[in-house]
Amino acid sequence: MGFLDKIFGSSEEENTTPKINWTPLTDLGQLNEIINESVSKPVAIFKHSTRCSVSRMALRQFESEFNLTEKVTPYFLDLLEHRDISNEIASRFGVEHQSPQLLLIRNGKSIYDASHSSIDVEDLDRYL
Repeated sequence: MGFLDKIFGSSEEENTTPKINWTPLTDLGQLNEIINESVSKPVAIFKHSTRCSVSRMALRQFESEFNLTEKVTPYFLDLLEHRDISNEIASRFGVEHQSPQLLLIRNGKSIYDASHSSIDVEDLDRYL
């Protein structure tokens, strides 16, 4: 690794595998599954805009700090590919659409949501 890579990071870091085993949210029917699943184990939904640098930064930060695998099932939504799902999330769970956005679903209801720089693993953990 070169001197500048040590300071600014290298492109290799872009390709590192996150320590989150995301379940892709790609179908509206999965929302019913999430509601059912959330009765036995809370579900986190991370809504991400692939064209937004703020969203990318929030996602990287969240992934680097995430240590809640045993406590929560994480779902990932590419909202540019699946805007219909994002809209349905806002409607079903009574939250205003944001990007990036993190929701925690327990017993079929959103009990926590955060967006932009407010997305924080420690805050999420407080609701688990």
